[in-house]
Amino acid sequence: MMTPNPEFLRFTTHKSLTQRLVFSTLTGRPIHVSQIRSSSPTNPGLAPHEISFLRLLDSITNGSSLQISYTGTTFTYVPGLITGSVVNSGDVVKCALPESCRRGVSWFLIPLCMLAPFSKAPLNVRFEGEGVITSATETGDVSVDSVRTAILPLYEQFGIMGAKLELRVLQRSCAGSGGKGGGGVVELRFGSQVRLPKTLHMNRNPGRVRKIRGVAYCTGVSASGNARMIHAARGVLNPLVGDVHVAAQYDQAPLISSGDRNDPGKKKRTGVGFGLALIAESSAEGVIYSADVAAPSSGGVTPEDIGKQCAYQLLENISQGGCVTRVGAGTVLTLMAMGSEDVGRVRLGRDVLGTEDVILLGRDLKKFGASSWGMRDAEDDETGDIIVSVKGIGVGNVGRKVA
Repeated sequence: MMTPNPEFLRFTTHKSLTQRLVFSTLTGRPIHVSQIRSSSPTNPGLAPHEISFLRLLDSITNGSSLQISYTGTTFTYVPGLITGSVVNSGDVVKCALPESCRRGVSWFLIPLCMLAPFSKAPLNVRFEGEGVITSATETGDVSVDSVRTAILPLYEQFGIMGAKLELRVLQRSCAGSGGKGGGGVVELRFGSQVRLPKTLHMNRNPGRVRKIRGVAYCTGVSASGNARMIHAARGVLNPLVGDVHVAAQYDQAPLISSGDRNDPGKKKRTGVGFGLALIAESSAEGVIYSADVAAPSSGGVTPEDIGKQCAYQLLENISQGGCVTRVGAGTVLTLMAMGSEDVGRVRLGRDVLGTEDVILLGRDLKKFGASSWGMRDAEDDETGDIIVSVKGIGVGNVGRKVA
């Protein structure tokens, strides 16, 4: 008898696409995704940023197979081994994003960081091109600063060395005209690989906020916008927390090709804008709350508005409670599910646990063979937080021979 074809897990639409590709790669389960924007009369099928992610996935794995239909509305993915960067090719995987990209580079970085601990070799990726947006976006992506200060520190809770994680912004950029493209340059160096993530226990009281840090950034506009954003944010936060420090970062707007056929060498400035990213560190170790706001590409918003909006967003995220915010919940719950076959616990606020993203995450993990979550009310106070218990399925790093 012939060997049967692999059993595909079937999904529809483009929702949670990167999440499902990450789960497929980690568990070795092939997937079939259909009805990707099939009802769209103008832009059916995979979007440019989704195609770029699939190409990136192919670059950091060995033996993976991808088949996309003619219309782009259906594809199958058979995962391979996560190999990381190949030393002979300069030790850096380059990912060029097209100018039509509407998603921030954090849309690529967050799932990439989930794969990196299970890589055979260190994972070094450089994002460049006309489509790299380093700021927060109107599509809901956070800035590179939030990934560096609010998400990467979470990996230390799983035994992954933070000293070997580096995220460098070589050229900042906000979203260009119409929310598309930016021209930034970002480099991720993830040098800490583990056999199995440690079991997490973050079910303690999140404590009180003791300090607030942040980055205000301006790209191609007056540098005084930084001071105005910081002043407005401090006006809200200083009466509540004494230790507030926000750094200011100014960059020139990046140059990209103008697309003029008569003058191919002509350049234009893009990615003009400003924004603010804040984090609040609690007295409990490892508890970080974050907020991220950038000016819309259409304009019409003052730096003072952005400063106040970001400060109020931070206070709202703190009020939701728990030890992990919405931004980091997906990363934490995924690593817990992929870790050693033991029960880990994390404390989440009700408003975080009840979001659509977390519910979809739980359903997808269940479909890929993970255990169901256990939930109970936190008993030590009246915050209404939920203790979520997650049993790992022991998806180890097959490339690592040392436990």
